[in-house]
Amino acid sequence: MEVILTTDIKGLGYKNDIVNVKPGYGRNYLIPQNFAKLATAANISMRNEEIKQAAHKLEKVKQDAEDLAAKIGELTLSLTAKAGESGKIFGAVTPLQVADALKEQGYDIDRKRIGFSSEIRMLGEYKAVLDLHKEVQHEITLEVVSA
Repeated sequence: MEVILTTDIKGLGYKNDIVNVKPGYGRNYLIPQNFAKLATAANISMRNEEIKQAAHKLEKVKQDAEDLAAKIGELTLSLTAKAGESGKIFGAVTPLQVADALKEQGYDIDRKRIGFSSEIRMLGEYKAVLDLHKEVQHEITLEVVSA
């Protein structure tokens, strides 16, 4: 089943992308939640017209994302967490903690746009990926230290 996404969905696609999904997922989740609409000929032509009209705005949004990535640069965030003797963290470092640390540095990035390659459950140095735009991802270093 082909649908047109009306919002960005992590792991599936970005707004205005046409994606193939299983019929049950589309009919029972994406469409009722207004995350997608059916990819009919009329909806596709409306989508194409919206893309043409929004091309200038999207270029500005992409440029802003690239500027933010350049501004962040090689940022290293230091996060504190309670840990045991072996260096194992009680719990895990979450995207919300990273978003709060970035906000303290003056960067307002939504927690849903922060990802890790694996769960952070030990003290040490890790990489986090900031999904700033459809075509702009930026990697920062996280240093997890004992509280």
